[in-house]
Amino acid sequence: MFIINKKILPIVAGLIIGINTVFAGESITLNTLEWEPYIGQKLKNQGYVAEVVKEAFKRGGYDLEIRFRPWQRAVMESQRGAVDGYFPEYYSKEITTHAIFSEPFPGGPVGFFAVKGTTMNYDGNLETLKPYKIGVVRGYVNSEKFDAATFLQKEEVVDDITNIKKLVMGRIALCVTDKFVGLYLYEQLEEDMKSKNNIVFLDPPLDDKDLYVCISKTTKKNPESIKNAFNNGLISMKADGTLDKILKSHGF
Repeated sequence: MFIINKKILPIVAGLIIGINTVFAGESITLNTLEWEPYIGQKLKNQGYVAEVVKEAFKRGGYDLEIRFRPWQRAVMESQRGAVDGYFPEYYSKEITTHAIFSEPFPGGPVGFFAVKGTTMNYDGNLETLKPYKIGVVRGYVNSEKFDAATFLQKEEVVDDITNIKKLVMGRIALCVTDKFVGLYLYEQLEEDMKSKNNIVFLDPPLDDKDLYVCISKTTKKNPESIKNAFNNGLISMKADGTLDKILKSHGF
């Protein structure tokens, strides 16, 4: 029979609480967007990107809350520290003024979609696209050369699906998007709209992009700790094959 000294109970309780605190996952909040088939609220497990990012942070000791926002709002809330960061993002040196980039994980080719049967002879030279209206999404990073090409006729919209619709309807000659995103969104169109025009992805692409998590430099938490937690989790997932399994389970 054990006799418990009531004087030491508060000490023992304090130690137990301390242990629980050490092992409890710290919560962080990141913004994202509807960007199917990579990530979306209607996709299985919210999509490949969401599943990877959640698992990497879980392995790093963080509980992740994801908030879906229009892209420009997602970025602006991160910049002012309303959330701890956002994802998925393409690398851009300009973004490093307000965010820290994680290690990369797989993305896809980014380039131009056109109506099938188009007669333009695009060979990778942006100068040849001067006569054409090109749809872009406001706030997106595309490629360094394209984004700096002020001589091109760029029309901004709020999302990729708007550009795909404008392209099919003949309101623009080209739109810039991820290849898999463009093809996925086209398939979601109603049949009467799809029947107007088919679309094709033009080679060569502007770039083949990796994806990143951006940790806000204005977060109230330690941004380096958040980045390191994600990176360590991602490295672990690559090493044990989890990353590849998640990719395959989502059809990538």
